[in-house]
Amino acid sequence: MKKRAVLVMSYGTPAHADDVLAYYTHIRKGRPPSEQQLADLQERYAAIGGTFPLRANTDRQVIALQQALADARPEWDVVCVQGLKHATPFVEDGIAHMVDTGVTHAIGIVLAPHYSSMSVGTYIQRAQVAVQGHPLALRCVERYGMHPKLIGLLAARVQEQRTEDTHVVFTAHSLPARILERNDPYPDELLATARAIANVLQLKQWSFAWQSAGQTGEPWLGPDVLEHIDALYAQGVRSRILICPIGFVSDHLEVLYDLDQEAVAHGARLGIDVRRTRMLNDDALYMDVLTDVICAVADGFWT
Repeated sequence: MKKRAVLVMSYGTPAHADDVLAYYTHIRKGRPPSEQQLADLQERYAAIGGTFPLRANTDRQVIALQQALADARPEWDVVCVQGLKHATPFVEDGIAHMVDTGVTHAIGIVLAPHYSSMSVGTYIQRAQVAVQGHPLALRCVERYGMHPKLIGLLAARVQEQRTEDTHVVFTAHSLPARILERNDPYPDELLATARAIANVLQLKQWSFAWQSAGQTGEPWLGPDVLEHIDALYAQGVRSRILICPIGFVSDHLEVLYDLDQEAVAHGARLGIDVRRTRMLNDDALYMDVLTDVICAVADGFWT
């Protein structure tokens, strides 16, 4: 008899201020940050109120997804289990919990719509390694950035704040530029999502930029959103820029600080009104998107 579960994977964040050092060290693959690097990250968290909203938002998303799946397919009796990349419970902890509770068939999904070997691919690889040697069959969703409901939901978010003179900038987390040497699909997938939203709204003024690049000493994908704001100003944009961070699905540090504070302040110095679209978080329509793609993978696997 099949016992079903969904492994919901996300980046992870500290639970408390005392966890920041361990979290940052894990991101750096075991290399502790310098005192200045740690202070910089702590200051960013302090600037958004000293809270760690990604953890609470991920918790709510997992609860909402489990309810959405129960409503859509109650006969599955599916449970959603968290697995985080850089904080507990780690991806491996989620797999261990499913094994311990007798789950026989699991579907993994990452709370990020676009595939890269350096992002979604690493979550999937960790999950696949963790199930080895256990009586647990695992399939994973790789991407859902072009799901029609997601495009419609993001378009609605833009439309909420769009005016005739608004220039829309779609953004996503930058990655090291060496992914281009691998023909990684990440940039193309993001541009396809941006283009689809622009087509739905018949946008004439829109562009794409990257944000939140790491400080690793190697080139990252650009242009950075702050540099892009400068370029738009040089091109004559003077009124409003609306940023739609299509690479993210939750309110967290890269949105609440990098966009709401840094980008907004940067625009203000140029006299440009910079705003941001609302995040998806646990919106029912986003849960519908996740439910749809999980059901598609479940066909012939769970059924």
